[in-house]
Amino acid sequence: MPVTLMNLKVAAYQQVAAHGGVAAADPQRLITLLLDGALTRIAAARGCLHRAARLEKTDHLRRALAIVSELRACLALEHGELPKNLDRLYEFVERQLLRAHTDPAVHLLDDACGVLSEIRSAWIALPRR
Repeated sequence: MPVTLMNLKVAAYQQVAAHGGVAAADPQRLITLLLDGALTRIAAARGCLHRAARLEKTDHLRRALAIVSELRACLALEHGELPKNLDRLYEFVERQLLRAHTDPAVHLLDDACGVLSEIRSAWIALPRR
């Protein structure tokens, strides 16, 4: 996409909207935003596979992995089975993303997206506090 004044304005608006959404988000919404970010990055990496854009794919995978790693690091594992189960799911997603760095198999990204989408759906289904 060529860089135009309109593209720059749209990008600036998206950046402000994203930061404003994060600043005002409750923890449940923040986790949903992070999951959305990881899913968006994985989808972008998937698109890069089809275009053979290896460097761009690596960047998207790195960013998705950073988000998932942060979600995993924030789990309170001492609070029972749910955090432990989430930890195992996030670990699986991390493995799939790491494998996708060197293996061009689309199913690795599809597996990661499937797990994150299920987690996201569960977060959205939780009642708001």
